[in-house]
Amino acid sequence: MTRFDFPAPSRSEAEEALRAEVRSFLATELTNARAIDRAPSWSGFDASFSRKLGARGWIGMTWPRRYGGREASFLERYVVLEELLAAGAPVAAHWIADRQSGPLLLRYGTEAQREAILPRIAAGECFFCIGMSEPDSGSDLAATRTRARPVEGGWRVSGAKLWTTYAHKSHYMILFCRTSDEGERNKGLSQFLVEMTTPGVTVRPVCDISGAHHFNEVHFDDVFLPADTLLGTPGQGWAQVMNELAFERSGPERFLSSFTLMDEFSKVVRAEPTSGGTEAVGRFVAHLVTLRRLSRSVATRLQAGADPTLEAALVKDLGALLEQDTPEIVRRHVAAEPSAEAPDDFAQALAWTIQNAPAFSLRGGTREILRGIIARGLGLR
Repeated sequence: MTRFDFPAPSRSEAEEALRAEVRSFLATELTNARAIDRAPSWSGFDASFSRKLGARGWIGMTWPRRYGGREASFLERYVVLEELLAAGAPVAAHWIADRQSGPLLLRYGTEAQREAILPRIAAGECFFCIGMSEPDSGSDLAATRTRARPVEGGWRVSGAKLWTTYAHKSHYMILFCRTSDEGERNKGLSQFLVEMTTPGVTVRPVCDISGAHHFNEVHFDDVFLPADTLLGTPGQGWAQVMNELAFERSGPERFLSSFTLMDEFSKVVRAEPTSGGTEAVGRFVAHLVTLRRLSRSVATRLQAGADPTLEAALVKDLGALLEQDTPEIVRRHVAAEPSAEAPDDFAQALAWTIQNAPAFSLRGGTREILRGIIARGLGLR
C-alpha cells in the first residue's frame, strides 16, 4: 500500500525577502483593482501584466538560466504564486505555460523547441493551452478519441477538445491524443506540441454562466503535425500527462480561488463582529493553513525530483471542497445581495464566486476522478 508523503517544507530568509518584494510590486500594480477584478485571479487574462512579471524574472523561475529562468527553488516559486493569487493578480495569460507546459517541454521537448519557446514563456510573451478534455468524456482522459495517425513526415490529427481555457489567445497547445490501439484504454496515447495557427485548427468559443469567454472547443480537421512536434515517446502520453497533472493539481490556486471573497468577508466581520462570523473566519484560516502546508510539501517533493501525483490529487480534492463551501458559509453570516455592479467589494466578490464555484471541482479533474486516483494509490481499489 502506498502512503502519503508530505515532508516538512523549509523556509528561508531569501523566500521572505522575495515575498516582501512581490507584495510591494502588487501594492502598486493593483492599487485600483476592484473585487470583481481580483476575484478571478488565475482566470484573469492580462498579457501586459504577465510581461511585467516576466521582466522581473517571476515566470519560469525554476528553469535553467539558458532558457530564461533564474534557477530558483520550487518553494521560491511558490512564494510568488501564493502572493499573486492572494492579491487577486490577473495571471491567466502565462499561467498554464509557467505551471505545466514549460516543465513538460523541459523534460520531453527537443533542444530546438526549448531554445525557441521557453525564453518567450519566461518573458511573459508566449501563452499555452491544454488539449486534454473532450466532448462526452468529462475528466476521463482514457476515453480520448482525438486521433493522430502516422503519415510521411509526421502525423495527421482529427478530433476535438473541449473546455480549452484561453485557446483563442494562446500561441501553442499541448495536445493529448490517441496514436495507436493497444488494448488497454490508457495505452497508445501521446502528446504533441501544436501551434494554434496551424491550418485545420479551429477555435470556437464556449461562454460560461456569467457570459465570460475563457473556455473553448478546439477542432482538428485532418491537421498535419511534423514529426518533431511529438513530445516524448509514442504511446507514453498517459505517464507523461499524469506527471504533468501533479504540477496542475498541487499549487495554491487549488485552494485560493475563493480567497478574495473570504478576505472581503473577514473585513465585514472585523467591522461588525459576531460570534458566528468570527468562528467562520477562524475555521477558514485553519483549513487554509493546513492546505497550504500540504501544498508546500508537494512543492518540496517536486524540488527533490519526486512524483507526488497521489499527494497532488489529495490537495486538489480538499482544496476544491473549501473553495466551493466558502460562498454558502459567508452567506449565512452576511445579508448581502451578490452583484458584480454593486459598489461594495463584498457583493462583487460574492457574485463572482457564486457563479464560478461549481467549476472549481471540475477543472484539473473531477472529484470522482481524484478520489479514484487516491483510492488506487492507497490500494483500496
